[in-house]
Amino acid sequence: MHLVGTQVIPEQGGKAGFTVEFVGEGGDVVSVSMRNDASGSLNRLNAIDRAKVVMRELASADTSAIEDGSGDGPQTARMTRSARHTKDAAEMERQLDEGLEDSFPASDPVSVTVSTIPTDRAKKQ
Repeated sequence: MHLVGTQVIPEQGGKAGFTVEFVGEGGDVVSVSMRNDASGSLNRLNAIDRAKVVMRELASADTSAIEDGSGDGPQTARMTRSARHTKDAAEMERQLDEGLEDSFPASDPVSVTVSTIPTDRAKKQ
């Protein structure tokens, strides 16, 4: 990836943390979201360096235990493919319906039936 730019995006004004986006030449974007600690040591100036450290650690991490679900201990992470990746149309439809139900009042076209446009029709005498 040939890097052409970086963006530092504050979360809640930087109090909650920062998201650093690395933008590649072909439009590729890699985002690293980092939460701020209690001391607030993460800031706009050091966010890029901390994001690079996170990516280095990720690149050198052994993910084989995650990919095949092996590993020991109760906190073993498991990799799960998304419905889009597995092309599971029924699961994608279920997720869409669930999302629409959560936004039902705003997405219900029947609920918008009364016009609230004021008129200036004063009776002339």
